[in-house]
Amino acid sequence: MRFKPLQPFWLPIYFFLAGILLGTVLLHADAAHPGAELSWLDSLFTATSAMCVTGLIVVDTGSVFSQYGQAVILILIQLGGLGVMTYTSLVMYLLGRHVSLADRMAVSNTLLHDPGFSLKSFLLRIVLGAFGLELAGAACLYFLTDANFSVWSAAFHSVSAFCNAGFALQPDSLTQWQADWSVNTVFMLLIILGGLGFYVLHEVSSKAIGILSGRKPRTGAYFFSWHTSVVLKTTAFLLLGGAVIFFLAEHNGGQNDLDISTQMLVAFFNSVTCRTAGFNTVDIGGLTNVTLVFMLAFMFIGGSPGSCAGGIKTTTFRAIFAFIVSQVRGGSQARIGRFALDAASLNRALTLLIFALALVAGAVLLLEVSEGGDMPHSMVRGHFLDTLFEVVSAFGTVGLSTGITDTLSSFGKGVLIVLMFVGRLGPVWMLAALQSWQSFPKYRLPQDSLPLG
Repeated sequence: MRFKPLQPFWLPIYFFLAGILLGTVLLHADAAHPGAELSWLDSLFTATSAMCVTGLIVVDTGSVFSQYGQAVILILIQLGGLGVMTYTSLVMYLLGRHVSLADRMAVSNTLLHDPGFSLKSFLLRIVLGAFGLELAGAACLYFLTDANFSVWSAAFHSVSAFCNAGFALQPDSLTQWQADWSVNTVFMLLIILGGLGFYVLHEVSSKAIGILSGRKPRTGAYFFSWHTSVVLKTTAFLLLGGAVIFFLAEHNGGQNDLDISTQMLVAFFNSVTCRTAGFNTVDIGGLTNVTLVFMLAFMFIGGSPGSCAGGIKTTTFRAIFAFIVSQVRGGSQARIGRFALDAASLNRALTLLIFALALVAGAVLLLEVSEGGDMPHSMVRGHFLDTLFEVVSAFGTVGLSTGITDTLSSFGKGVLIVLMFVGRLGPVWMLAALQSWQSFPKYRLPQDSLPLG
């Protein structure tokens, strides 16, 4: 085993660690929280949650932190949302520095899945496009809603929504606007756009510009690439399916006192936010167990590759679903739309699923031990679901909670910090970084079959 600290896969890890540590120091300063006590652990937790665009909090962002502290959190959200490697690669280009082929390939595989693209122009589109959408979102919150957002509040919430961070300046998140269609619509659009992936946004915007300028698509060609088509269809399926499930699960539950229109709005907002964003318009702890269980699945899936979102990603979910369908039908290929998935991609999807499930299971076990492992079951009924929800929320960088985050022990908060960090980078990226240490054998063992099932 040889440790190669400067390999491309390790660079984002170093930059994220540096950003988190710097954010921890800045948030621990008295100027960030005047008149309030904030331990080093809580500062580290908040910095990690912001940098990893998660949204889990141990103190109220709006009342504890000053505007300086909120600005630090906002900068961490922006850096984490777009990805530190995106910023550093862009700066290197603007300064005329050389970006190695390995770095170029690393950024390509993360953002575009296409090694032939122009990194400089694409990174410029990412940054300018993200800033443009965030500015438009802030303007909509300030001018087009009746929510009385200040300029600072509108900007903060717009960046937090597009980066899928879930940080809000109100202690009850967006609960006071649960029936406001204008506020909900702006937040949902920002969250969806931030979770689609930069490549998808780039392709969709290019097609839209082409249509508006009068250019006709090539005859005989598919309108969108395979990747974009899979992401858009899977996202639409999850959003609509989630809205229906949440509406039916809560219609006769804790929301039966709301009118039908508001119930539908809440259901759709939950479907949007629970996959990665972390804002809430209802008390999560007051939802039915059925809703919470389905939320677990949606949080675990998350958003799309190359986006601000976490989770195993929509394409991984679609690949595994296609594999299961092919096995049930006795087929030899996992078909998704007009193509069948290649063996290498399918292996990565299955590896990611197994690694993610093992990570979540291990974290749940650690929290069950540290947060009441010495207590009889009769005294901790319902604790397992709360713990599982918290763990999946941290891994998926979602930020929703049933209300136990600030009650966790120091060890429990440490477990969530590690989960948020791994979840933001992605388990596959972390696994690839660890595998870069390995020296692989130059031989192969004979193969044989083994009875299974």
